[in-house]
Amino acid sequence: MGEISRAIPSRERLIAALDVPTAAAARQLVEKLGGSVSHYKIGLELSTSGDYDELLDWLVKRGNRVFCDLKLYDIPETVRRAVANLRGRGVNFLTVHGNRAIMEAAAQEKGEIKILAVTVLTSLDKRDLEEMGYRGEVGQLVLERARAALAAGCDGVIASGLEASGIKAKYGERLLVVAPGIRPAGGDAADQKRTVDVAQAFRNGADFIVVGRPIRDAKNLAAAAEAIQATIAEVFSS
Repeated sequence: MGEISRAIPSRERLIAALDVPTAAAARQLVEKLGGSVSHYKIGLELSTSGDYDELLDWLVKRGNRVFCDLKLYDIPETVRRAVANLRGRGVNFLTVHGNRAIMEAAAQEKGEIKILAVTVLTSLDKRDLEEMGYRGEVGQLVLERARAALAAGCDGVIASGLEASGIKAKYGERLLVVAPGIRPAGGDAADQKRTVDVAQAFRNGADFIVVGRPIRDAKNLAAAAEAIQATIAEVFSS
């Protein structure tokens, strides 16, 4: 079990993933969620829609927190310049991928943005990593990448709730842990392989969770989000 950090307002800990094809669809989803969510992730799918910047500005003007999940991965100078372009735009979180030089380049230009390093995607398991040439355990690779992220000046990592406890045990509050791959207890994992439910993610030490399909595909989006918020509030009140 990880140590639960209580400094973050509990209703900001839920990040709803706007994994939809267009900015118009994303705005519709946000409006349906109303006050049930204040923190949104805009990622790869929307980055190719042609309206990413417009959507980012719209969310910021509404007073929402914005997580740009772009997983920047390129030569360090290109990553540095890309991060510099996002400074002053109201972005809260930005993801990067790659080695220490890439992460350092992102951290160099981050300004007010919190840089989150991707450890191991939650859609990957040990067999997938072996196909990619890594023969060790998933948890060990996650810890190695968390160590590198901290040394490079990153503010946190993207990691499964399964590994959150190990990261917090080793690095405590020095690294934020943002956990995707969240699924309701007994729910369909779909293409995710290393999943936990909402309560377990936070009890393991996650600071934030990212939830996509369990909210996006619900019959009542706001009710689904509020149910998650109630679970979060219960964890942090105990």
